[in-house]
Amino acid sequence: TIADNVGDNVGDVAGMGADLFESYAGSIIAAATLGVERFGNAGIAFPFWLAGFGSIASIIGTMLVRTARKVEKQGDKKSKLEAGTQVLNSLLWSIRFAIITSSLLVLGLSWVALGLTFGVNHKESWRLFLTVLTGIICGNAIGFATEYATSYTDSPTVSIAEKSYTGPATVIIQGLGVGMLSTVPPVLFVVIAILCAVSLTGVYGIAVCAVAMLSTLGVTLATDAFGPVADNAGGIAEMSEEVDDATRDTTDSLDALGNTTAATGKGFAIGSAVLTALALLNAFADAVNLNSVNIL
Repeated sequence: TIADNVGDNVGDVAGMGADLFESYAGSIIAAATLGVERFGNAGIAFPFWLAGFGSIASIIGTMLVRTARKVEKQGDKKSKLEAGTQVLNSLLWSIRFAIITSSLLVLGLSWVALGLTFGVNHKESWRLFLTVLTGIICGNAIGFATEYATSYTDSPTVSIAEKSYTGPATVIIQGLGVGMLSTVPPVLFVVIAILCAVSLTGVYGIAVCAVAMLSTLGVTLATDAFGPVADNAGGIAEMSEEVDDATRDTTDSLDALGNTTAATGKGFAIGSAVLTALALLNAFADAVNLNSVNIL
C-alpha cells in the first residue's frame, strides 16, 4: 500500500506534471519560432500572451470547484450508495464546470491578446482567434470523451463490470474492446484540429492550437492530481485500524472518481503532445530550411 501511494505521486503528479510542462514549453517555443518569420514580433508575443492569460483563467477556474451537496443519513445501504453517487456526480460536474469556465475565459482573453499584439483590425486576427477556438474545443472534447469512457457511471465501464457475471475471460475481452474503442474519438479530434489549424493559419496555427489547448493546464493538471490524492487517502484508511468501514466506502468512491479525472488528464496530455511534436518538427524544418526529406 505504501509503495502504491508513492507510485501514484511519482507517476500521476510528478510524471504527468513534467510531461505536460514539456508540452507546454515546447508549444510556446514552436509557436514563437514559426511566428517570427511570418508575423515578426507579434508572432512571438502572441503565444506568450495567450499562455499568460491562460494561467490567470486556470486560477479562476480552480477557485470555482465547489460542491454544496452532502450525503444525508439513509437507512439502507442502497440509499446510501445512491446518495453518494449523486455527490460524486456533483463533484465531477463542478470540476467540469471549472474547466469549461477557464476555457471560455481563455477564449475571451485571446481576443485581448490579439488586440495587444496584432491589432483587432489585422487581417489574420480572426483566423488566429478561430485557431485558438479550435484548440480549446479539441482539448475539452478529448477530456469529455475520456471521461465518458472511464467514468464508473457511464455505459463503457458498466459494460465491463457486467461481464464479471460470466467470468474473468469476458471481463478481459470486454475491457480490451472498450479500451481500443475509447482511443478513436481523441484521435479523430486531434486530426480535425490539425486540419482546421493548417487551413486557417498554416503550420503556425498548429503551434497556436497546441498553446490554446494547454492554456488551461493549471486547472487540468489539478484535476489529474485529484486521482492520486484520493487514492492515497484510501491507502491510509486501509492501513489504519481506527478507520471504520463507512470511511473506507467513502474513500473507495472518491478513488473511483479520481481514476476518471486522472484518465482525463492523460488523454489531454497525449492529445497536446501530438500537436506540440508536430509543431516542433515544423519549427525545426523551418529553422534549417528543410524543404524535402528523402527516406530512400
